[in-house]
Amino acid sequence: MNIHPTAVVSPEATLGHGVRIGAFCVVESDVILGDDCFLANHVVIKSGTTLGHNNLIFESAVLGGYPQHVNMPQRPGRVLIGNHNTLRESVTIHRALKEDETTVIGDRNLLMVNAHVGHDCRIGNNTVITNNAMLGGHVLVEDRAYVSGGVAVHQFCRIGSLAMVGGQARITRDVPPFVNIDGQTSLVVGLNQIGLRRAGFDEQTVKDLKAAYRLIYRSGLQWNEMLTQLRTTFADGMPAHFYEFLAATHRGIIPERRLPPGATLKLHREPEMQTPRIAKAG
Repeated sequence: MNIHPTAVVSPEATLGHGVRIGAFCVVESDVILGDDCFLANHVVIKSGTTLGHNNLIFESAVLGGYPQHVNMPQRPGRVLIGNHNTLRESVTIHRALKEDETTVIGDRNLLMVNAHVGHDCRIGNNTVITNNAMLGGHVLVEDRAYVSGGVAVHQFCRIGSLAMVGGQARITRDVPPFVNIDGQTSLVVGLNQIGLRRAGFDEQTVKDLKAAYRLIYRSGLQWNEMLTQLRTTFADGMPAHFYEFLAATHRGIIPERRLPPGATLKLHREPEMQTPRIAKAG
């Protein structure tokens, strides 16, 4: 164990073997730091926070702050962080609103500079949440999702596994698993094929995911009809997660950016050049 002499560590905190704590850190009471955790300078770990082992916490991160809520609870819940996570500079993670609830971060996640995780969020494993991303309260991020810089996620929204959310997108509905969200329009633009390939999915699985995607977004079926067909057609394997995720939505899912078949888009021209021209939407 290595604690800098300027750090303030409560005697009521529990520190594992090999913990390193940098200059001017504050570790409050009712904190658990697992084996081999590293706190860089100026890190604050507040009461009610538990970290597993081998977590790297960089400068000015604040973990376990009170929830940002107009009705501030007297006894908020906790923060539970798993193993092998990297939390970069100025990351903030808030405690759950209710005493018996927990904000949860899983294992092997990377939260980049200034990312914020609100109260009661649940983040899975192997996710990447990049610079200045903001997760409102009660947000769910499933395994291996990627949230790009400047993304704002509305409270109670969900981001499915292996989804890729483009920079500065505004997420106000659920993001289905395996899809790409365009940052400019905040709409779905197909499967996250690069992420699927990097995850090692075989060709047949990707084909099945494409077929399920087309059923969801391009079949023209009503919602309940689509769910029924999705459940029966893709009952096994990775595509089955589409049904599990969609059937549990309360906010609805983000629509596709693709225009309906036959739609046209007029191209803008200056007044002196306004010869009618129509371009087929690609």
